[in-house]
Amino acid sequence: MHDAPTTQPNDQADRSTPEAAPERRPGVRRPLVAVASMLVLIVIQAVADPTGLLALVGWSGAIPQASAGVWPFAPYLVFVPVVLGVVWWAAVRAGDRFWTLTAGVVLAVLLAQAAACFVMTWDLAVAGWAAGFVTAKAVPAALIVAAIARWFGGPTTRQTLERGSIWPAAVLFAAVTPLLAGLWWTGAVYADGIPVARPDRGILSMLIAVVLLAGATALALRWMRARVPGVLGGWLAALVAGGLIGIVQAVVALLVDGGFAGDIWPLMTAYVTVADGLAFGACAGWIVGVSAVVVDRVRARRAASRAPQLVVASIAVVAMGAALLLPGADAAGAAGAAGETAPPEGFLRAEGSIITDGAGNQVLLRGANVNQLVDFYQHQADVPATRPLTEDDYADMAEYGFNVVRLNLSWSALEPERGTLDPEYLSKIEDAVGWGEEHGIYTVLDMHQDGWWNGPTEEGTVCRPGTEEMWGYDGAPGWATITDDAPRCQFTGRDISPAGDRAFQNFYFDTDGVQTAFAETWGRLAAEFADEPMVAGFDLINEPGFGETAPVTTSHQLGRLYDRAIDEIREAGAPQIVFFEPSILWSGLGFDTGPTPGFTSDDNIVFSPHLYAESITMDRDLGIPPIVSIERQFELAQRVADIYGVPLWSGEYGYWGSEASNWGEDTDSLSRLNRYADTEDERMLGSAYWVWKQACGDPQNGIGPYGNALMMQECETGGEAPPKAGLLEILSRAYPQSAPGVLSSLEAEGAVVDLTGTAAERSCDLEVWVPGTAEPDVEVTGITKVETTEVPGGWLVTGCADGEYTLSTDG
Repeated sequence: MHDAPTTQPNDQADRSTPEAAPERRPGVRRPLVAVASMLVLIVIQAVADPTGLLALVGWSGAIPQASAGVWPFAPYLVFVPVVLGVVWWAAVRAGDRFWTLTAGVVLAVLLAQAAACFVMTWDLAVAGWAAGFVTAKAVPAALIVAAIARWFGGPTTRQTLERGSIWPAAVLFAAVTPLLAGLWWTGAVYADGIPVARPDRGILSMLIAVVLLAGATALALRWMRARVPGVLGGWLAALVAGGLIGIVQAVVALLVDGGFAGDIWPLMTAYVTVADGLAFGACAGWIVGVSAVVVDRVRARRAASRAPQLVVASIAVVAMGAALLLPGADAAGAAGAAGETAPPEGFLRAEGSIITDGAGNQVLLRGANVNQLVDFYQHQADVPATRPLTEDDYADMAEYGFNVVRLNLSWSALEPERGTLDPEYLSKIEDAVGWGEEHGIYTVLDMHQDGWWNGPTEEGTVCRPGTEEMWGYDGAPGWATITDDAPRCQFTGRDISPAGDRAFQNFYFDTDGVQTAFAETWGRLAAEFADEPMVAGFDLINEPGFGETAPVTTSHQLGRLYDRAIDEIREAGAPQIVFFEPSILWSGLGFDTGPTPGFTSDDNIVFSPHLYAESITMDRDLGIPPIVSIERQFELAQRVADIYGVPLWSGEYGYWGSEASNWGEDTDSLSRLNRYADTEDERMLGSAYWVWKQACGDPQNGIGPYGNALMMQECETGGEAPPKAGLLEILSRAYPQSAPGVLSSLEAEGAVVDLTGTAAERSCDLEVWVPGTAEPDVEVTGITKVETTEVPGGWLVTGCADGEYTLSTDG
């Protein structure tokens, strides 16, 4: 009887229920209006959104194919029925008040998203966590539907209900949260010090979060159960409590994570924490609703008994004990398994948080991307899309102290016919690797793509309003490009294209075996270079697209792809490092989720995001403050690398002058690159700059006066233009290419370097690059047999270190 309405507007919780008035039978007008308005909103958004990404249920123009499996139909056959059903329920039980109905519609959208994601992945943890990613869609939709239902849904009777029990359900919900944490509250957002109900974040953090959640749930129950009866009242209370916890976490993050330090990161943090909390409340809130109703009914039968509270307390104690005693499933699942076979002598490898040579020396890989083997779309037949790659390029890079090339490759050129690698293209790759070895430069083989493939908008294509025709770019062969007739048109840029997004979606779900073919291609390519120690590793796919259902695609499915490719590489006998990237969203936002932690058992892997903060991130186009600052991006990337338990290496970054200045150097771009370099040195990391050379016909360049790169091209003549001397001076600064043991500090500018390190055992593999013609004056402690050897472009300082050591030069 605790759900019965009373005539007491200020009824007190936890007192015995007075004689209640009969419960009003709800009519159907309001739920009909709510459901109809939600359905109309879904249709309007689907028609108005040309990308299929911004609407609750998108339609990009692609034709769903039954042969692809369940995922093409999940938005229509799962999301829509669930959202309409829960909206009806919410309108019937919570429709008398605007804010309770708003919460009910948010619940409907999040549950519908979780249901749709579940049938795509059959993974409850992924599906529940993914529900939070539609918060930005759910809240506006809920406000619209609730407003229409209030305006046109007929008269309301605002009754106040007996609240019934509060604390038993709140305590139970909070206590079981660590056992249900799944993928919630993980990632770059959650800095140390933010209370998180996860065992792997430490007992103190978990206990604080549990207590906060219990209090927030009790507070929300007192408000919601007086307004919404039955299970739904408790469920909505859990939803609200999750949002409240997200707000608390955002406030704490503002204090412990640097605040507004030249960017708007705290706003991103707030959104993610609130979204996580709402998603958890939506997916696990039934526990509150059911337990509150059960406790009420038991208490009604045994008015004087404390049995319900004792039962709930016992369950809560057991749940907390289990959370503390069971091994913490490190969301990370630090990627590695201790039993993996170590790479042979002479091969680079990932060890803990650093890259080493296997002989006790830390290796910093610093250099540039080389795109001269990419199969780019060529817009004009008389303007080449790439520049020739020769040994001279490697000799020139070595003169700037570069010791790594991220060699961009095209799947379309490597495997133009399914199942067969092109021998001529393989020969070009082998030549490049050989030139690198000749000049002391490691190679990272990168399967490059931009916009999925090099096809442009086909003639006769009608682009929906808001999109436009586009050039092709580079990537997959035609036989691996499945667009389901979605138009090849772009929205704001190449990476938001209905055709490209559908092609990625089919790739992630292995339609027609294209993902299987990709993984097998990696196995065959890796086999060709399995015995090459100067091949540092394999970068599986450049800036993978988000498809149509992020984060399912950009986390769960991306992790499955990587796991399959890694298995093929290892089965081919290749021991080198595997570099893995988050999706293109990291390049555009400065952060992203990354593949699901624990996606592989292989331990020779390196996390390789592209650190483009304050460069090509969307804030630059929108004219807003940086989403993530140059300095903060390193911290966020390191947090994610630490979750995986692997080293960090940036596969791309770059800063350029404006297009109006023909991509020349200016004070602003040099300043930003200097900030990047200082932070990279402070964190003792490596990277590859974008890009060594870029042709005038490269679609990323656009056909203009110059080909934008470190080594510029003059488009009118096709010859060399003056290189970007200012950028090259920063990039060629002194650094240790090999450091015995582990580096503990690094600071450099030009030929001046100060470094410290610790070698557990004596090693004579210290190698420090110093640019310039003047022989550097070197001061050391803990280092013997110091020699300076002149090499093209500068000097190599070598020596033997044992224990703690320091080295400095005066330039």
